[in-house]
Amino acid sequence: MAWFAKISLTVLFLFLPNPFTSFSPKSALCFLTASANQIVGFGKDGKEGIDGKDGSRGRDSEALTIFADGSPLNLNLSGQQGTAGENGGFGENALCDNQPINVNYNLVGANGGEGGSGGNGGDGGNGGSLTIYATDRNFLRQIYVSGGGGKGGSPGEGGRGGQGCQCPQPYWTVESCTGRPGSPDYSCGTKEFRCINGETGKNGRSGRTGRDGKLGSLTLINTNQPLPPDRLTGSVTMNELKNRGFSLSKNVWESRTGAVNLFASGSIIDDQYLELVERVENAVVLIWNAPQVFAPFGEQIVTLNLQDDRNVNMTFPQDLWLETNVLQRNNVTELYVFNAIRAQDAVRLKSNGIREFGQNLQFEIVDEAQQSDIIATDFYIRYSVSNSPEARLRPVSDYTLRFEGEIPPQFVRYANNRFILDIGQLSIDPRHLDIGRAVQIQIEAKRTFSNYTATQTLVERTILGPFK
Repeated sequence: MAWFAKISLTVLFLFLPNPFTSFSPKSALCFLTASANQIVGFGKDGKEGIDGKDGSRGRDSEALTIFADGSPLNLNLSGQQGTAGENGGFGENALCDNQPINVNYNLVGANGGEGGSGGNGGDGGNGGSLTIYATDRNFLRQIYVSGGGGKGGSPGEGGRGGQGCQCPQPYWTVESCTGRPGSPDYSCGTKEFRCINGETGKNGRSGRTGRDGKLGSLTLINTNQPLPPDRLTGSVTMNELKNRGFSLSKNVWESRTGAVNLFASGSIIDDQYLELVERVENAVVLIWNAPQVFAPFGEQIVTLNLQDDRNVNMTFPQDLWLETNVLQRNNVTELYVFNAIRAQDAVRLKSNGIREFGQNLQFEIVDEAQQSDIIATDFYIRYSVSNSPEARLRPVSDYTLRFEGEIPPQFVRYANNRFILDIGQLSIDPRHLDIGRAVQIQIEAKRTFSNYTATQTLVERTILGPFK
């Protein structure tokens, strides 16, 4: 049996090249499961080291605004340095019991714990933003600026791995006998066994160095007065536009290089900077030249937008129709209003019915809003006839279209917000204009005012006859 044990062990190591120098105890333990407990571990694995904490980010420098007048200044706008990352903790050594002696199985020692990862260094803080009001850029020559970004913190080192359990006795033999002493089949022999050292834990990964902060930045404004912010848009009532006006403004900036050369020698700041090159202002004023009373329109809201071309775009409520003209005088936009109506007043036409027949057939329409003196009106007609004898007694639906088209202006008479449409003068077959004829007349009125349009439809059904 001794030779069998040796053969088994030899077969085992044929599958594991250089088994006692590069052989992994973890692999041996996996083999343990597959080989009926031929390898048994001893000791307890060491604990892993704790990861080091990341360093803190450096504080950004605060923004600063100054008015330069040529006096010497020393400005510290440096970002704070990031703090270092902590080192990773050491992995613990394996807890090693004494190696079992002369056992009839193979052994493997416990592993050392892995080292903890080092913490990342904290990023450096950014240099501060500097805004300078100066009527003469030569004033900046008297200013020394230290606006460097904070240096990134150093990384923490990875922790060292712990030691695994070692085998004081790497080889041993155990005598083994089979059969009954004195019997012919009784024989004895020896089996050879081995112990594999536990692995040293891996060293932890070191952290990364923190990023350096950004350089401070310069904004240069060529005035000695505080700069108002942009006001590119506004929503105001017509009352406010008429009584006080409303101002829009825009600061125009240009990105330039050479900031370092503007300051005292040795200054540290981002070389690219912003400079104010112009301030655009435009005041909007409403001038009411309309015959309508202003008060009903005073609370209407107008939206103003200052465009890139420096003109002002005006948006009025959808229910408000205005006839306007805009004049630009220097930095003032004058909005003249010549007429004003509400959109709903454009479609307040009312039918006053149909009268007469034949060539005298007329359709009368009244403008209840009384705005037709300033609103242009075009009429379109659909003239239909029913031959049903029941049309005199109840509504019917068998009307047949007999004429369709625009009503020429010569057949439309207007006076005092009242329209008379001479339908009998149109090119309609006289048979369809006879007295007693059941007709349906649909009038589509297109109303136009300045750049606005609206359409209203009026329908009348009647039996042609003398006007009553």
